[in-house]
Amino acid sequence: MTAHPEWFRHRPDGSIKYAENPPKKYQDIYPFDFDTDAWREMWVELRDIVLFWIEQGVRIFRVDNPHTKPFGFWEWMIADVQVRDPGVIFLSEAFTRPAVMKYLAKLGFTQSYTYFTWRNTKAEIESYLTELTTSEMKEYYRPNLFANTPDIMHAFLQRGGLAAFKIRLFLAATLGASYGIYSGFELGENRALPGTEEYLDSEKYQFQRSGNLVGHVAGPEANPVPSPNIVELIAAVNTMRRHYPAFAFNEGLRFHLTSSEHMVAYSKTAPGDPRRLLVVVSVDPTMPRDGWVCASILDDVIEESALYTVRDVLTGRAYSWKGAWNYVRLDPATIPAHVLLIEREAGSSVQPPREGPKA
Repeated sequence: MTAHPEWFRHRPDGSIKYAENPPKKYQDIYPFDFDTDAWREMWVELRDIVLFWIEQGVRIFRVDNPHTKPFGFWEWMIADVQVRDPGVIFLSEAFTRPAVMKYLAKLGFTQSYTYFTWRNTKAEIESYLTELTTSEMKEYYRPNLFANTPDIMHAFLQRGGLAAFKIRLFLAATLGASYGIYSGFELGENRALPGTEEYLDSEKYQFQRSGNLVGHVAGPEANPVPSPNIVELIAAVNTMRRHYPAFAFNEGLRFHLTSSEHMVAYSKTAPGDPRRLLVVVSVDPTMPRDGWVCASILDDVIEESALYTVRDVLTGRAYSWKGAWNYVRLDPATIPAHVLLIEREAGSSVQPPREGPKA
């Protein structure tokens, strides 16, 4: 700001203006003035800052609110950097209008934030992910499903306890090829400023030391005890993602019928991999839910008399299934999801699946 004050916006009194995204105010951030007459020099300097960090080993850049900057700048800067190093990733952190989010992706952003954070019911999840993976968006939009962010903790997490965090973990990690969680998610941090999606103890404004891994103590003589968290579950889910290529692709997502509005079911496949993984997730963190799940889809029909095995790749438990429709019960107090590997031989004859029994 001292060397190039002409690169920044100013208030009428001559002071440099801090950033605002109403109703939020960022008094520690000073926005550049992209309308300055010295824009060419400023663009090059901003590009050079990115190149500096790449030289230090940084390969992923999360760009905050790129929709508040000129689109031409991003198109030029991303292209210029990726010509030099095609492996650099630019993540568009833009929660804005759909048309703007799509346009940023078309400009060159490698990945994009989504509305997944606010899609929590079965109908919302199925509708939104179908749009992301089957509409024209699949040609240019690379979605990153964030369960929470530094700015946003949905009411589902605030009110659903640790079970809600497990549910959102499974959905984010298995629906999309890329997902993200922000610090505190693994500990079930769910305290918010009343009436908002803002964290009560936000690391944006202070250093925060969490005691959730060792537990809270009653006094100086008390022994720490482990507090509930999902650290090991996250590790297991990430190991599973690395083992099964289907979770690295968006194109192989197919939703399956269920008899319960509290359970969402979908399968994933990967090009060149014959294995189909069937994921069933309860979207209710408050109580156990059960229902019938159809393992058939139009291009992979299971006949009514077929006997086969499905194996939960997380727990190792195997279940004997018959026909297309089978019973599933999920308890959010333990693991609110099944990730099932369907183990069956191709049948010599197939027929459309019958309507499943009602729960």
